[in-house]
Amino acid sequence: MIPKKNLVTGGAGFIGSRIIDKLINQGEFVYCLDDLSNGSKANTSKWSSNKNFEFINQCVTKPLKIKVDKIWHFACIASPELYLKNPISTTNISFNGTLKMLYLAKENNAKFLFSSSSEIYGNPKINPQKEKYYGNISTSSIRACYSESKRLSEVLCFDFIREFNLDVKIARIFNSYGPNMSFSDGRVVGNFIRQAFKNKYLTIFGDGTQTRSFCFIDDLLDGLIKLMNSEINEPINLGNTNEISIKDLAQIIINLVERKIQIKNFDMRIDEPLTRKPCINKAKDLLNWEPKIKLKEGLSKTILHYRNYHY
Repeated sequence: MIPKKNLVTGGAGFIGSRIIDKLINQGEFVYCLDDLSNGSKANTSKWSSNKNFEFINQCVTKPLKIKVDKIWHFACIASPELYLKNPISTTNISFNGTLKMLYLAKENNAKFLFSSSSEIYGNPKINPQKEKYYGNISTSSIRACYSESKRLSEVLCFDFIREFNLDVKIARIFNSYGPNMSFSDGRVVGNFIRQAFKNKYLTIFGDGTQTRSFCFIDDLLDGLIKLMNSEINEPINLGNTNEISIKDLAQIIINLVERKIQIKNFDMRIDEPLTRKPCINKAKDLLNWEPKIKLKEGLSKTILHYRNYHY
């Protein structure tokens, strides 16, 4: 039997590389597309000599001619620290990269999964956030390069569904973490763990009462695969409903690393959302999916990975 052919854009990144692991272990063929501007080739090096793997070092906005059955589109600058430095590039990669990949899916009649984001809800006025919520976002926000480009990419997805009957899946991914995540891109879990092991204080922007909901990578991968294999062509929230304040998250990590570390507060970041919690009723009903791994368990696995490979 000829193995299914997959294209994973942003495949050297955190989520993309873990999807590749799953697909190759299932006996499928994977093209990994990544220009390594954010991802690390080390994340896929285990497959470099595998006959079912091919690495394509190229930006997602460049033309690509390959035959594929499924496209998993993760290529985007997702770290606030990075996209705030490169807002125009962020918008370009998100919009034009998605457009290029949708046309490639159309040419191949391939199934397409778009990794959208909880950022499309902006600074929400409802909690938890349901898929039908339109969000609270300003185009003048310094974070709009990411959030609005994700929203516009969703518009493209729906237009390709309507105009070409393309089989498109839209995963609105909430904060995820776990082994292989970047510990240096400024996102909070990786940042806290790295700072804790370097015996630095943990940096919190604002008073730490802002909340997030963190989903362990293994749970997220199960949701993404279920969504890709479904018949659903509407947005689905994928995330953990366990909402926690940033200051409580910091204290849990301090306790898990068993070190005496202080917390230092800095000024609140401009336009930072104050709450983030998904409503996952649709994922439960339509995909029979919900997260299983508790926060302390997932953080313990992530800290162990950092201890073994980065410290």
